[in-house]
Amino acid sequence: MTMNNKEKSNPLRCSPVEPRPHADLQCLEGPDADDELAKLAKAIGHPARVRILRMLSRKEARVCSQIVDELPLAQSTVSEHLRILKESGLIRSSQDGTRIGYCINFETLRKMKALVAII
Repeated sequence: MTMNNKEKSNPLRCSPVEPRPHADLQCLEGPDADDELAKLAKAIGHPARVRILRMLSRKEARVCSQIVDELPLAQSTVSEHLRILKESGLIRSSQDGTRIGYCINFETLRKMKALVAII
C-alpha cells in the first residue's frame, strides 16, 4: 500500500497521553481491581483483538482499513473489535477529518500487566 503526499506530510497519530501519578498502580487488589482486571481480560478474550493489539504495538497508529487489510475479517467485524478495545481503555483513537487512527494506550496496558502479575 502506497501513501499519497497528504498522508506522508500529515501522518495520523494519536495525541500524547498526560502521565498519571503512580497512584493508579497502588490499588492492585480488592473488588475494584478485580472488576478492572475482569473487564480487561474480557477485552483481550478474542484472538483477533490480541492480534490487533500486537499490530498496534508495532506502529504508531493505524486506521481501520489498514487493520482490515491484515486480518481475514470483514470491516464491520474489525470495527466491533476496535470498539471493544477502545471501551476497555486498551486503545485510544485520534481523528483527522474522516479518518480515525487507533493506537495502544500503554498506560492501561501497564496497569493490566500489574494486575495480572499479582494473581
